[in-house]
Amino acid sequence: MTASSQHSATGSVPGASPRLRAALDGLPAYVPGRARATTGRTFKLSSNENPYPPLPGVLETAVAAAGRLNRYPDMFSGELLAELAERLRVPVSHLAVGTGSVGVAQQLVQATAGPGDEVLYPWRSFEAYPIIVQVSGARSVQVPLTPGEGHDLDAMADAISDRTRLIFLCNPNNPTGTPIRRAELLRFLDRVPADVLVVLDEAYREFIRDPEVPDGVEIYRDRPQVCVLRTFSKAYGLAGLRVGFAVAHEPVAAALRKTAVPFGVSQIAQDAAVASLRAEEALLERVASLVDERTRVTDELRAQGWTVPESQANFVWLRLGDATADFAAACETNGVTVRPFPGEGVRISIGEPEGNDELLRTAQTFAPVPPLPTDR
Repeated sequence: MTASSQHSATGSVPGASPRLRAALDGLPAYVPGRARATTGRTFKLSSNENPYPPLPGVLETAVAAAGRLNRYPDMFSGELLAELAERLRVPVSHLAVGTGSVGVAQQLVQATAGPGDEVLYPWRSFEAYPIIVQVSGARSVQVPLTPGEGHDLDAMADAISDRTRLIFLCNPNNPTGTPIRRAELLRFLDRVPADVLVVLDEAYREFIRDPEVPDGVEIYRDRPQVCVLRTFSKAYGLAGLRVGFAVAHEPVAAALRKTAVPFGVSQIAQDAAVASLRAEEALLERVASLVDERTRVTDELRAQGWTVPESQANFVWLRLGDATADFAAACETNGVTVRPFPGEGVRISIGEPEGNDELLRTAQTFAPVPPLPTDR
């Protein structure tokens, strides 16, 4: 048999590639924060990480778990779920874990939306949302933020259609840091059809100090359509271990368990998360110091003339428009990496005081944005 007849028999075509899903065409890439430079003194304020090392006792726990790498992890994360259930006062059956809250978010989209369905969220918001929606084959419906950089909940409610299956609310919002307060959230939820899942993405919950910003777990208790996302990547300082969780009523939590990658959360991550929960006193001290730094950075930037939205997260936002790339480059020249969103602005994570100081020095020399005019 000749080579050409072999190709004909098998149906293969020289140079052809396997057929992939059209939903992947034009898929936006997730852009991580710039890493520290390998040489020189550099402060990484680009990834919303906790700048401090693991909490007391956590590293030792993780090292001990690493000694069992030849074994599969607990697929059901039993000890971690029991610890969370006790602390949050929820049934274990209302909990599900995943590879960071973004992993759980992807599972939620898989469980609710497919081709022809819509997923609604504010924009700009967490940049993984459009990626995980497009991968599912569903359609993103992006509702612009308000002029004050917050969720436009009235416009979001107006955008709900009979194809809407899932709504993401990032509270506080990434990258702007702006919060949704209790009264406006409840009004919004009252307008959402009961068969549409509303996800309160609370990755930065521990940094909130405004008493009017609700705890999503309290909202979920009597609203079966609400699911709450949390993570150990931010306040708890376990970004490198990838463990997050959802709190939801049984049908949603069960769907998350069905869509989970088997053994996806390592035993190191599970044990470190439990140890982190048990180091609450040290956690509160570290979070308090970061909140104090957030206040200091915000106040000094405003004193320089910058317009800085209120942030209830561990970062601040500067809307720079066309000057975004130049500002990010100036920061990097001075040993600070920030997260630019080209043509829009920069997100600046709160880091070590020395790094925050360098950021402020750079901002001072960069020609601050004039303050907005006020009515007289």
